[in-house]
Amino acid sequence: MHILAVGLNYRTAPVEIRERFAIAEHALPEALQQLKTTKSVLECVVVATCNRTEIYVVVDRLHMCGHFIRSFMEKYFQIPRQEFTNYLYMYEDDHAIEHLFRVASGLDSMVIGETQILGQVKDSFLLAQELGATGTWFNMLFKQAVTMAKRAHSETSIGEAAVSVSYAAVELGKRIFGQFTKKKVLILGAGKMSELTVKHLYASGADEVVVANRTLTRAEQLAAKFNGTACTIPEGIARLHEMDIVISSTGADGYVLTMSQLQESMKKRKNRPIFMIDIAVPRDLDPAMAQLPNVFLYDIDDLEGIVESNMEQRRKEAAKIEAMIATEIAAFHNWLKTLGVSPLIYALQQKSSQIHQETLESLFKKLPELDEHQAKVIRKLTKSIVNQMLHDPILRIKEMAVEKNSDEALEMFTQIFALEDHLEKAEEELQQRQQSADSKSYESSTADRKSGIAWAAVTN
Repeated sequence: MHILAVGLNYRTAPVEIRERFAIAEHALPEALQQLKTTKSVLECVVVATCNRTEIYVVVDRLHMCGHFIRSFMEKYFQIPRQEFTNYLYMYEDDHAIEHLFRVASGLDSMVIGETQILGQVKDSFLLAQELGATGTWFNMLFKQAVTMAKRAHSETSIGEAAVSVSYAAVELGKRIFGQFTKKKVLILGAGKMSELTVKHLYASGADEVVVANRTLTRAEQLAAKFNGTACTIPEGIARLHEMDIVISSTGADGYVLTMSQLQESMKKRKNRPIFMIDIAVPRDLDPAMAQLPNVFLYDIDDLEGIVESNMEQRRKEAAKIEAMIATEIAAFHNWLKTLGVSPLIYALQQKSSQIHQETLESLFKKLPELDEHQAKVIRKLTKSIVNQMLHDPILRIKEMAVEKNSDEALEMFTQIFALEDHLEKAEEELQQRQQSADSKSYESSTADRKSGIAWAAVTN
């Protein structure tokens, strides 16, 4: 089997391409179900954020799998492949594993070291696990990636410099206005990105912030944290002529603010300049508005490089995380190699346990005068002999499993201990135990998520 990562991100595709491949949260289950039924796909996870859409799959062969994935994308997104193939990247095996670790730890983000992606990767994995789209390989790999990313952020200072997409948006505004004192700001959307933006705006001296959201309750909750004003999106747009700055980050499918709406507002404001940043994908603000006089409109692609001064320290810390990733990849490889050993070891233990039990039963029939204490002592001592005899063979086969000729070693081990008839049953029992463990792990993680306990940091 092989691991593939196929996708496009802010490096390979401009925002007008990425927004066509955006997958709303409510649509992810359907996307996963379709991907799961794609030819050769055995396990799958989809990671969809504002800056990337990535498909991770375990496949039974590499030949033609790239074609099958592109066919899925063509069908699901209803976009001819010739319009997106040049924007795609595809990583195989080690490169795919490394890419996942880099994504989870924030090394592949527009802002190096940001932590929001960690929560997004975790949620993508949990959803795929809930829908039965993952199996033994991805259940291990994604848990390992999230655990390593959490450790990377706690053991390095990569996240200490104040940089994020929301921070970059505010910094760009400061370059135009200098300070935000006496400036009125309209925030369209009340999600995590909007909340981070409001924090940076208040820290930079903004006097008045209006939070407009489709759901008024959520707007009120966010506005209350910063002594701001809450309203619906139509109400916020109606007040557009009062604003100096508009920052938009909603999850809408179409434009929240159109050219005609802004033109009406510009008449009321007598063409006073307005600064607008669209950090949503798909975009919220009609890009044609940038053609209007005194309208300064920027999208998420314009933000790259804004915080370069704070990025150098993060790059130094990133080198430490790269070394951690190399270690984790080696650990995953060793785990993969020992997958073939586990059924063998389990079969040997089960066979030895059966022999031990049958021998004891025969012994106790021949020595009926033994009392319970004597029988217990015999049972314990003979079990100890069996365990000691098995200790070294088990240790050696684990060591041999990670060496070059591991297949030959496993075959020889099977023949020496005559385990051929025990292996199939051992594999079935181990698979059932793994499924039970995965189910418990998923239920525990989902309970944490529903109760609001953060399994990974999701703020910058």
